[in-house]
Amino acid sequence: MRKDLIRGALAVLAFTVLLGLAFPLLITGIAQVAFPGKADGDRSLVARPPRGPGDFVPRPSQTGYSATGTAFANRGPNQRATADLTRQHLRAYLARERRYVPGLTARDVPQDAATFSASGIDPHISPANARIQAHRVAAVRHLPLDKVMKLVDEHTDGRALGLFGEPGVNVADLDAALDQEA
Repeated sequence: MRKDLIRGALAVLAFTVLLGLAFPLLITGIAQVAFPGKADGDRSLVARPPRGPGDFVPRPSQTGYSATGTAFANRGPNQRATADLTRQHLRAYLARERRYVPGLTARDVPQDAATFSASGIDPHISPANARIQAHRVAAVRHLPLDKVMKLVDEHTDGRALGLFGEPGVNVADLDAALDQEA
C-alpha cells in the first residue's frame, strides 16, 4: 500500500512538472517564435474607453473596459434591468451623436451601440455604428468626413471565413490610424 502511495505521489509530481511547467513553457516559446508581435498580447484585442470626443466609442462595457474583470450580465432580453440599461445607452448615444448627425433617431441607431458585448471588452462595433460616429470624429479632429469614412471602410473586417459572424470595425485600430493622420 505504501508503495502505491509513493508511486501515485510521484506520478502527480511528474505530471505537475510536465503539464504545469514544461508544456506551458514550450507553448510560450513556440508562440514567441511564431507570433513575435502578438505572443505577449495585443492592444487591438481589447476595447478601451475613448480618450475624448475625437475617438470612436466602443460598445458599452460593464467592467469599465478592464480585461481583468470581464463579465457578462446574466440578464435576459425581457428583464426590466436590461431594457433600462439599453434605453440609458441609447439616450447617451443619441445625445452624443445627434449634434453631428441631425435627424438621427433611435431607429437609426445600430443595436451594438446600446448593448453590451458578451465579454464587455470587445473592440469591434458594426460598420453602421462607425459610420454614424464618423461625423463626430471628423468634426472634432478637423478631418474631412470622406477621409474618416475611408478609414472606417479600410478597418472593417469581413465575416470569419466569409460565413460566420457580422462585419465589424476594430475601434482600437481605427483610433490608432486616426492618430497617425494627425
